[in-house]
Amino acid sequence: MSKALRAMQQIIVKSMEKIMLSFLLILILVLLLMALLAIFSLRYLFSGRRLKHARFSILVFDVGCVLLLFTCGIKEARVTESVAVVFMAELFFSLFAFMAVLARWLYRKAMRVPYDPERRRLLKKAAVYPAAAMGLSLYGAEVERLHQVERRFRIPVVGLKDEAVMTLAQLSDIHLGNFFSLSMLDALIVQTAASAPDLLVITGDLFDDVDKNAQAAEILEQHVDDFPLGIAFILGNHEYLRDAPRTLSYLAKTRVRVLLDDAVEIAGGLYLAGADYPVDRAHFDEMRRAHAEKAMAKVPVGAPFILLGHHPEFIDDGAGHGAALTLTGHTHGSQFGILGLPLFPVFKYTRGMVKVGDSTGYVHSGNGSWFPLRIGCPPEIAFFRLEPKKS
Repeated sequence: MSKALRAMQQIIVKSMEKIMLSFLLILILVLLLMALLAIFSLRYLFSGRRLKHARFSILVFDVGCVLLLFTCGIKEARVTESVAVVFMAELFFSLFAFMAVLARWLYRKAMRVPYDPERRRLLKKAAVYPAAAMGLSLYGAEVERLHQVERRFRIPVVGLKDEAVMTLAQLSDIHLGNFFSLSMLDALIVQTAASAPDLLVITGDLFDDVDKNAQAAEILEQHVDDFPLGIAFILGNHEYLRDAPRTLSYLAKTRVRVLLDDAVEIAGGLYLAGADYPVDRAHFDEMRRAHAEKAMAKVPVGAPFILLGHHPEFIDDGAGHGAALTLTGHTHGSQFGILGLPLFPVFKYTRGMVKVGDSTGYVHSGNGSWFPLRIGCPPEIAFFRLEPKKS
């Protein structure tokens, strides 16, 4: 198993090296685009010499932020967070300015106000726009990102016996590291246990810092007894990036149930299956299905079961094999949302409940972040009450 894991890890690390280079280039382009949008949007607030001074100030400030980011490196959490707040504030400022201009244009059309080509009207109360943008960005970084909301669901399960009625809690994508400390991990599990669920499941991307992973495993061990049925865990892609074999060796010294294409009975004929993460992007779908099928093959025919899979497309595999519930993560719910919906639904399933036939899937919004800002998509603790389905 260790050799297989190391082979998988080598595959994903090589892939990630290429991705990281592309990511840095994309990051530079995105930051440049944000800066250009902000510089352009200033034309609606200032004119003449004031406009030139404002644009020059933003340009110098943004160049300084980028140099600081690349000089200090993304390992400096406060630097990275501060730069993220600044550039997101500039993006929000541009959006607010364009929305105000659009609203003014619609008003003029509705009221039939004649357009004067000799005069470009500036938006009133210019200070409101950058202040509101910075306020929203700071809220996303310092408030919403750190506030764990609790969501509760009832899941009817065909064939569930009365003795297997239970509540399980799901955590996912904690991303231990720059923006999620060991003390935050401990507090998160304490908060989860306070609602007295019977079982805690963690659907990958917890162990994301090689210097803290050993202590993280110890924290899990300290809390196993807080849950009558213990703690179950599956690997995500970030565990492979941070030396998955070593992390598994830490977990082997604990009572945490690590499910690698395996299944266990947890209560009264109810099974919990866990699929490994398909690390080979070139054969992702094929590997994903193989991992899911291998895990579910350990479940007796006809027995009700829950499938754990890090990537949301495991929901289709669970539904295809009769899983009552498939719990996934990976997407962070897109980290930005509007009215409970993901703002960037780039995955087939990005956030929340999914119904596929008689099977239920759930895409967890994540508890941590690789990007230090969330808006409209707070981190969450999800609770699922499993009950017999009435005919």
